[in-house]
Amino acid sequence: MDDLESDFNLKVVLVSFKQCLNEKEEVLLEHYLAGWRGLVRFLNSLGAIFSFISKDVVTKLQVMERLCSGPQRDHYSSLQSMVAYEVGNQLVDLERRSRHPDSGCRTVLRLHRALRWLQLFLEGLRTSPEDARTAALCTDSYNASLAAYHPWIIRRAVTVAFCTLPTRKVFLEAMNVGSTEQAVAMLGEALPFIEHVYDISQKLYAEHALLDLP
Repeated sequence: MDDLESDFNLKVVLVSFKQCLNEKEEVLLEHYLAGWRGLVRFLNSLGAIFSFISKDVVTKLQVMERLCSGPQRDHYSSLQSMVAYEVGNQLVDLERRSRHPDSGCRTVLRLHRALRWLQLFLEGLRTSPEDARTAALCTDSYNASLAAYHPWIIRRAVTVAFCTLPTRKVFLEAMNVGSTEQAVAMLGEALPFIEHVYDISQKLYAEHALLDLP
């Protein structure tokens, strides 16, 4: 696995998500995971505040990398081939975690949910005024995505922690693409690719009734 403590650059994430879809609009897991590694660097660059998400994401990335390099790796080239393989061979726990607690389908679903939160938050950063409160942006994004899957005590701790977030300017500078205006422009280019990958993944999981895996 790449060093997830190294500097983040939004351009790397943009390239990864641009390359994420092939001509059949299949989600290529190699590039999906590379995009996530870049997003983890972004979260880590902001300090411990997002560690509750980034640590879990790193664990999920490690699970997926083992599957993608394991004996059945040919089935893990794309999200579509993975779902077909695992569902077709009953390798997914549909009602409760038992025989297959770390299936690829369950693991990517957790990344998929977190991606929605990040997408909403970054879009909020992109479109908000200079004096926007990042705590409010992040809380709104969290409540519209990940909060539904966390118990009350986690939701409470997370929203309190968000109150210590740095300013919008600090977030945009952490993207390492130049001025805040350049960061906003780069987000405008990157986010449609991230959203498209999310939408295709969401549709695939819905079609196979996998959106509520335990």
